[in-house]
Amino acid sequence: MASQDTTFDLTVIGSGPGGYVGAIRAAQLGLKTACVEMAPLLGGTCLIWGCIPTKALLHTAEVLETSRHAGDFGVVVAPGAVDVPAMQKYKDKVVLANAKGVEYLFKKNNVTLVRGRGTLLGQGKIQVEEGGAKRVFESKSIVLATGSAIRGLPGVEFDGTQIINSDHALSLPKIPASMIVLGAGAVGVEFASIYASFGTRVTVVELLPRLIPIEDAALGAELEKAFKKRGIGVHTGTKVEKVAKGKDVVTVTASKDGKAVELQADVLLVAVGRRPLTENLGLEAAGVKVDRGFVEVDGMMRTSAAGVYAIGDIVKTQALAHVASHEGIVAAEHAAGGHPHAINYDRIPSCTYCDPEVASVGLTEEEAKKRGYEVKVGQFPFSAIGKARILGDSRGFVRIVSESKYDEILGIHIIGPHATELISEASAALNLEATTASLIEAVHAHPTLSEAMGEAALAVHGRAIHI
Repeated sequence: MASQDTTFDLTVIGSGPGGYVGAIRAAQLGLKTACVEMAPLLGGTCLIWGCIPTKALLHTAEVLETSRHAGDFGVVVAPGAVDVPAMQKYKDKVVLANAKGVEYLFKKNNVTLVRGRGTLLGQGKIQVEEGGAKRVFESKSIVLATGSAIRGLPGVEFDGTQIINSDHALSLPKIPASMIVLGAGAVGVEFASIYASFGTRVTVVELLPRLIPIEDAALGAELEKAFKKRGIGVHTGTKVEKVAKGKDVVTVTASKDGKAVELQADVLLVAVGRRPLTENLGLEAAGVKVDRGFVEVDGMMRTSAAGVYAIGDIVKTQALAHVASHEGIVAAEHAAGGHPHAINYDRIPSCTYCDPEVASVGLTEEEAKKRGYEVKVGQFPFSAIGKARILGDSRGFVRIVSESKYDEILGIHIIGPHATELISEASAALNLEATTASLIEAVHAHPTLSEAMGEAALAVHGRAIHI
């Protein structure tokens, strides 16, 4: 809501999933709250350029793939094709609806929206500049939620046509015949999956030894197998040495195991990560400590400056929308005088919406062993699940990592149909410190994909029924 007020109990800089959620929670707790945002739409990178629009394109890809196999289910349809303008219209409609939803929530909760770029002046003061005009606001507490920006490669310049980033990839005017994707994290494999479904000849290049490097090694191996079956080229353990742009082609020169690798494509998508947006924010003037661009915080999201909090991609936690949202809640509740629980970052679910989907929560087998646990692992394939056969997609598995002494579940890792929905049960299990025995005793309805969860728990003890 618009206001001429310049004094607030709490002011959030940034309206992404951390900022807007933190602002709403603060207002719910009775704090006079403002949110500063310089972008035309509310919602930050996640809503405008990340989570929401990419998942819209992924849904288009899913519908397209389903249409291609409709005959397998006894449905006769014309061969599927991508109508690029219609797809973009659908994606933009979804984004706009979500952005308008944030505006509505601000009005409903009496959060004051301040348009412009916010800069810290110290001692609880914030300068907001818009169109050359500057205003100064005072706030008892300040939450920094400025998010992140795309990270590029040294010497490789984006032109938006031949050499692109994830923002460009959302709005290409036509489907390229071929594409090289540099980086096999969530962003890289999602766009690789999207464009492969659209008919692009895709090759993924990753410096580390496997796809989705932060996930359990078994998931990376399974995804590589699935990608290759889909015709997606995979080059892991491959270091890019040079990128050259020609008139109609981009050439990537790389090395793997001491051997030269040369790849060519119409388009090169660079998806090598993001960097925190903390420059020109006035952090030094406010006394906020920064380490290599990231703001230092404690468990309550407090910075080194009194009354100043930081959340989301500008702190050294998982760069995920749901992490930022919960950090925003912690900061708001603490600023309101509460005593919120610090976030347990070992229990944060991670979701990658490629085809097949990947999701996980908790420790990988490798990390659990590093921490000194005596590990027991149970794995169950979707190929033995009736619902997966009904869906015509029996790729992948559920993998449970537990420890022997108390039978506590340390991590659950899923690749396969609807993995990103199934992970919620796993998150609840870890949050409740569940054992595999308790998961076995939980009755899973039949026929559902979630039966694989119960069977994987049985497999930890060598008791799986259906394999």
